[in-house]
Amino acid sequence: MDKLDLNKIESPADIRKMDTAELKEVADGLRRTLIEKLSSHGGHCGPNLGMVEAIIALHYVFDTPKDKIVFDVSHQTYPHKMITGRIRAFTDPKHYDDVTGYTSPSESEYDLFSLGHTSSAIALASGLAKARDLTGGKENVVAVIGDGSLSGGVAFEGLDYGATLGTNFIVVVNDNDMSIAENHGGIYENLRLLRNTNGTAGENLFRTFGYDYIYVQYGNDIESLISAFRSVKNSDHPVVVHINTMKGMGLPVAESHKEQFHYTAPFDPATGAPLSGTPAGVDTDTYADIFAKDFLEKIKDNPGLVAITAGTPGVIGFGPDRRAEAGKQFVDVGIAEQQAVAMASGLAKGGATPVVGLASTFLQRAFDQFSQDIALNHQPATFLVFYGSMFGMNDETHLGFFDLSLLSNIPDLLVLTPSCKEEFVAMLHWSENQRKTPAVIRIPGGNVLTNPDINIPEDYSEAGYETVRAGSRVALIGVGGFLPIVTQAADILASAGVDATVINPRQVSHLDKSTLDSLLGYDVIITAEDGILDGGYGQKVASYFGNASVKVINLGLPKEFLNRYNAGELQRRCGMTPEQIAATALGNIRK
Repeated sequence: MDKLDLNKIESPADIRKMDTAELKEVADGLRRTLIEKLSSHGGHCGPNLGMVEAIIALHYVFDTPKDKIVFDVSHQTYPHKMITGRIRAFTDPKHYDDVTGYTSPSESEYDLFSLGHTSSAIALASGLAKARDLTGGKENVVAVIGDGSLSGGVAFEGLDYGATLGTNFIVVVNDNDMSIAENHGGIYENLRLLRNTNGTAGENLFRTFGYDYIYVQYGNDIESLISAFRSVKNSDHPVVVHINTMKGMGLPVAESHKEQFHYTAPFDPATGAPLSGTPAGVDTDTYADIFAKDFLEKIKDNPGLVAITAGTPGVIGFGPDRRAEAGKQFVDVGIAEQQAVAMASGLAKGGATPVVGLASTFLQRAFDQFSQDIALNHQPATFLVFYGSMFGMNDETHLGFFDLSLLSNIPDLLVLTPSCKEEFVAMLHWSENQRKTPAVIRIPGGNVLTNPDINIPEDYSEAGYETVRAGSRVALIGVGGFLPIVTQAADILASAGVDATVINPRQVSHLDKSTLDSLLGYDVIITAEDGILDGGYGQKVASYFGNASVKVINLGLPKEFLNRYNAGELQRRCGMTPEQIAATALGNIRK
């Protein structure tokens, strides 16, 4: 190349014409471009910077898109997108949002699946390989997995089955000695042993499964990677290529602070400091911080209190310092939500007090454990669900608003929905100190709200709904974070001469029939919830009233895989702004 112009790379065919010196120039260019975009736009930083050379080498050696590559999680695929026809989404700020942060078949034939959750690439690739063998294909099938994903159960299942294929099946293990935070679990001890022995250790997890095995000590060296990938291309048996990479490669602050720079908002690339700060005097505590501080205070007098996370300690407010302070009373099981939930059942059975913190989008992986190990066995564990909201993550792979329907329909599982900080803390303390029932506390979305006047019952398992404001003819029931919103709607109605009843249900797992019966003479009841309507709380209320004369209107979200939506626009689309709720109520008052 006379002069590197990344915009001229339209497909992997363009880099296959290059020599290794030119490929290294491309790697440098991609990395500089990534740092420029990530520092001004945000995104997954460390995983992508660490995989630049490996992705170049993969596309250089394999005949993509004929050869199939499945990227696990796919948060390391920015370089992949850059050399598969989407470079302007990284070089031109006007096009930064043209692509998602994950693989997406709607964008390119090089993206085989929409993937944002972890551990499934090997299983998906095993299906592609089996389909190829059944239909007489000859293409290579490659699964790329890393960043702690091997600890997920389906990764073990994929490895187990993939070894039996007996044909071409290539697993690339990107080993950077990290998940989002540090890795946890016995599997990573073996990876460390393999790294320390240059892949020669007799104890080899992958050989135990039945794979051939190749180790690449310098996983950010293009020539070493090309050599390794060429040696396994067109292999007639399953093989693992274990590459040792540097997470955050090429950005000193990301290399030094790998956990912080797994995913980041815009930052100063020289110092790592965020570009936007919080004004002085503003309380920066999140619900996660509130929990973490409360937990660390209580463990001083409660040796059986245990906080559990599944590879996402930041979600529950536990950075390195807090993890160190908690010591053995903080448990990170790695990316293994099923283990976290089932372990909590065992802890509760053994007399401990487990509190499990999960991101809403990931808890669905442990649905069976919630149902069987927790609810069916009546184990009094506490579960905190973060980012369960339309106001949280908005990628189609990371939606957090399906959890209420999933969990509230499990028998004997109490699903609490606090509306503010005070209610959250009260529910947390009650749950940690009771032995009657498993409880899920679904953290409100958006900013932390405070309401010192909230009514706190002695026992949330027996408490009915709270009537926040008494009125007539119109009842507004706001679930969790929507209680303040329907209260604002009630204020609008009051200015129009209508006194609405406002109700805080506190939980969505059972109905307070006594309170609902008191509304039978009303004109309209409106429920508003931060979750999908199908199977949600509002439908339960509507079903209860059946053929009663009162009209029940349910407001909530559509059962759709929404992608990169604007939360405010979605709220308006669903008729859930205070003004819209008030207008709906006024339009349904009987004349």
